Amino acid sequence: MVSKVSTVLWFDKGGEEAAKFYVSLIPNSRITNTVSPPMGDQQRDSGDALVVEFELFGMNYQILSAGPHFKQSEAVSIMVQTDDQAETDRLWNALTADGGEESQCGWLKDKWGVSWQITPKALLRATSSDDRAAAGRAMDAMMKMKKIDIAAIEAAFKG
Repeated sequence: MVSKVSTVLWFDKGGEEAAKFYVSLIPNSRITNTVSPPMGDQQRDSGDALVVEFELFGMNYQILSAGPHFKQSEAVSIMVQTDDQAETDRLWNALTADGGEESQCGWLKDKWGVSWQITPKALLRATSSDDRAAAGRAMDAMMKMKKIDIAAIEAAFKG
């Protein structure tokens, strides 16, 4: 069944390249459709698709490459919950490579300016624990990090 809801990301250009990169990083992901620009459109000369529809682990996205009218911002981000430090490191390193930017608390921007949260499940468990003092220690530790260090979060949680 096709979902009626998709998140649409506006790109100046490079949307097809970005979609291919994203689906290469996230398991169970795929490009589902590409739409070429109409004849006579300046973008046709760039070779970039106008629209790329894709799934990231079953969630629907579209990239609309329609010019420099709107910019990406942290107001919208893609959150990926990671299972371990190796997955956290792999995604973080891939997304910050080639012009991406690290931010705070597991946030980053990729080279296209799309904001991501690379969030280990261990962090979510720690900060949502019923032991609010331990959760606070984990939260305090996270606030000092860029990429999340699961061992440091777990150590802070334990006190």
